[in-house]
Amino acid sequence: MLAGRTTTEELLAYLVAFDTTSRNSNLELIAFVRDYLAAFGIESVVVPSEAGDKASLFATIGPSGVGGVCLSGHSDVVPVDGQPWTSDPFTLTPKDDRLYGRGSCDMKGFIAACLAMVPDMAAGRLSTPIHLLVSYDEEVGCTGVVPAVRRLGVDLPLPRACIVGEPTSMRVVDAHKSGIAYVTTVTGREAHSSMPQLGANAIFAAAELVGELDRYRAELVAAGDPSGRFDPPNTTVQVTVIQGGTAGNIVPRDCAIRWNVRGLPGFDEDALLDRFERFGREVVLPKLRETAPEAAITTDFIYKVPPLAPQTGSEAELLALRLAGQNRTYTVAYGTEGGHFQAQGIPTIVCGPGSIDQAHKPDEFIEVAQLRACERFLKGLIAECAG
Repeated sequence: MLAGRTTTEELLAYLVAFDTTSRNSNLELIAFVRDYLAAFGIESVVVPSEAGDKASLFATIGPSGVGGVCLSGHSDVVPVDGQPWTSDPFTLTPKDDRLYGRGSCDMKGFIAACLAMVPDMAAGRLSTPIHLLVSYDEEVGCTGVVPAVRRLGVDLPLPRACIVGEPTSMRVVDAHKSGIAYVTTVTGREAHSSMPQLGANAIFAAAELVGELDRYRAELVAAGDPSGRFDPPNTTVQVTVIQGGTAGNIVPRDCAIRWNVRGLPGFDEDALLDRFERFGREVVLPKLRETAPEAAITTDFIYKVPPLAPQTGSEAELLALRLAGQNRTYTVAYGTEGGHFQAQGIPTIVCGPGSIDQAHKPDEFIEVAQLRACERFLKGLIAECAG
């Protein structure tokens, strides 16, 4: 185990070396963080997943029983499969003031910077606590943080502000869209392709549903973004995967459509889903049931990431702007865990080192200068919490 002060770069090298691709366990990384904190006398609460193969970690530095500021980051990363890396993705590789490795930017760089500041936090005689939360399964729908967030204000302290350290180039982000993914499954009836009147073609039915989604997409583009803050400037609808059919001479019985909505804050996703399901029920399904009474159309959630809505003048916003030396906030197109904290009643912003432009790509990197900027931000936070 590490002893004494460890640099952000050294800690990032340890974190990157853990292959925490979302399909894998993150327990070794969580154990590493727990042991590192314990070396400074800081206790951690581990919040396991339902299956027990993953966990979040929550720790408090400073006094108990008062609100404090939560620094939150996810430990999982996206796959490297099929990507043309020029270095080992799980070995942190420095080159030209950049540090290359999977998760270096998204978002182990932020976690490493937080851990590097722990000695200062522990020695800082904090009057306001700083909480650390390391989560899992952000990359597959922001689901892993939910069990821990639901305990905040119950058997874990309720922070009065939260900073989610996703890569924003250290800009203060106060809003992002929601992200909701669905799978719609169409069940028809198989038949020989020379006798289509005996079957019910699930792919034809799915095509009608896709056409309806495209009409929604066009309407949302036309409606635009009243706030004028988002890029792209509207709620978006995308069909991402279609799977159906078994052979070239069989009327297809099954077809599945994966689609998603990224909604502006305040967008009514339920109304869109109700409209889509009504179209399937009233327009598409009757055609299938002319020959296949057993035909069905079902739509299920895959995941739901709540939006982050602006909270102008909130403690989180004012604190982050002050620490970052900025006077305006920004929006991002991607989703984060921030909406879950906000839904728990915690004012939340997103601010972290690195650029989202480097995330999820081969040769992902973070600039050393971004880590230094994050350290300055955190040192300012420690000074405020000590004051």
